[in-house]
Amino acid sequence: MPPPSSLPENEVGKAHHHHYPPQPNPIKRKPGGWRSMPYILGNESFERLASIGLVANFTVFLMTVFHMNQVAASNLINIWSGVGNFAPLVGAFISDAYVGKFWVIAFSSFGSLLGMVIMTLIVALPKLHPPSCSPQQALLNQCEGPTSRHFGVLVLALGFLTVGTGGIRPCSLPFGVDQFDPTTEEGRRGIVSFFNWYYTTFTVIMLIALTVVVYIQDSVSWVLGFSIPTALMACSIVLFFVGSRMYIYVKPGGSVFSGIAQTLVAAYKKRNLGCEKAMTRGLLYDPPVKGTYEVAKLPLTNQFRYLNKAAIILDGEINPDGSRVSSWNLSSIQQVEEVKCIIKVIPIVFSGVLCFTAIAQQGTFTVSQALKMDRHLGPRFQIPAGSIAVISMITIGIWLPFYDRIVVPSLRKITKIESGITLLQRIGIGIPFSILAMIVAGLVEKKRRDSAIYHNRPDGLAPLSVMWLAPQLILIAFAEAFSILGQLEFYYKEFPDDMKSVGNSMFFVTVGLANYVSSGLVTTVHKATGRHGRPDWLTADINAGRVDYFYYVIAGLGVLNLGYYLMVASKYRYKEKIQELEDESLQIDVELNALKK
Repeated sequence: MPPPSSLPENEVGKAHHHHYPPQPNPIKRKPGGWRSMPYILGNESFERLASIGLVANFTVFLMTVFHMNQVAASNLINIWSGVGNFAPLVGAFISDAYVGKFWVIAFSSFGSLLGMVIMTLIVALPKLHPPSCSPQQALLNQCEGPTSRHFGVLVLALGFLTVGTGGIRPCSLPFGVDQFDPTTEEGRRGIVSFFNWYYTTFTVIMLIALTVVVYIQDSVSWVLGFSIPTALMACSIVLFFVGSRMYIYVKPGGSVFSGIAQTLVAAYKKRNLGCEKAMTRGLLYDPPVKGTYEVAKLPLTNQFRYLNKAAIILDGEINPDGSRVSSWNLSSIQQVEEVKCIIKVIPIVFSGVLCFTAIAQQGTFTVSQALKMDRHLGPRFQIPAGSIAVISMITIGIWLPFYDRIVVPSLRKITKIESGITLLQRIGIGIPFSILAMIVAGLVEKKRRDSAIYHNRPDGLAPLSVMWLAPQLILIAFAEAFSILGQLEFYYKEFPDDMKSVGNSMFFVTVGLANYVSSGLVTTVHKATGRHGRPDWLTADINAGRVDYFYYVIAGLGVLNLGYYLMVASKYRYKEKIQELEDESLQIDVELNALKK
């Protein structure tokens, strides 16, 4: 297969006070558009089905197949999820700086396939997992745990799955957007529709993974439950390459991460410069913005003025043709403003970590609760413990259309804001919901534990319906609907046009940090509690532990986080607001200069 063709990039513009040479016209080629969507969405959907189908029931897999206790299982899941959420940063960097989105997706798809094949082999071959044990042995914690070889093969599988996540997750959405021409009305409409289809297919895949796949793993066979996603992943790779002749390939234009590092270095080198007289556009490096398509240019702002020094032009830093001698000594105004965007959102990123920590518990200890409750719906059907999170998905699916069609228009009439409320307000509303979810989870867990101890059944089950977990999952759903979607939209709107992939990665960074915080909390609580002959809060026997206390600890930390968020959100200045203020300031300066003359 011949290498993918590329769209040429416009030549980088030159210094503001120099003559800019004419820029070459891009080669016109009709974008792939909707003809390429089945192949791109198919690849993304099958990868999601494979990874989510694994994660949704992974706690049950580790506790029943690998005989790990809930603390060890929770820590492994949190560490792996953390790595998986930081991996997209690496994938985005490689894609933007070196090989482009197509090859990153292609390579990562094979990584996902290898990971799923190894997972299937783990459950299919007895030598690759601990020997099975009876329910009585499991109750008495007498099951044989994994050996170093078992654990090594498992880590190898998770490593390949992380490679898949790190490449497909940051590139599939932008690669789909590349298929439309944003300079035309038809192309812009296509991009909007593509976003809708992308998230619709994601929701459908989530529901299938949490119900059908988990049920097969839990009630039919782990081998079949892993083989089906593996086969679908193989089909997705074939599908992705079949569509290769229809795709538009945008040439990698250099990673924004390099520009960020160069700006910080240049600002540090010029830290001793006085910049009052240089803060005019005539003495700052301000070339046309590089990009395959039109990219909005950022105005120079006075926020974080220290960084503006990186754009001051000194003698010998500009070539005769207007280009930079060294990008490590001189940065453009656009690069400086891009760095400012990242610095501004960092406090918001940290404020979301504890909210996501609460949300992460529905995949770990909520599943542990469900395993010790009555999960029957009717005399024969039993809900898989890993499927209980579908309650959150259903809640989000019902609430979002109601919020979009009823709540937002009503709020719009009151606040005169297009989105009803500001993005930071939407994120902030999600934090109290996450706190309430943990309080309710603690109360339900106390009721479940008391019931299990009172009835003292041999299997340790509490004769309490698993639907008692619905209130905490519904509250978690509202936390997700406000905080997660609010953050996604916040990063998308607050980052410059050519940094949307970085903004998308910021969301995954928040989730990754939350996974590590959750793992640290679990380890700390496990070691610090359970003195004077009492079992620790997170002991292997959930009925002997106090998971409810653990939930209350997360709720308490959430209250502190809410105070922190209110502080940083009140000081944040939106990109549009800053631009309006700068425009007003520029107009005042022009008027004053006119008066002086």
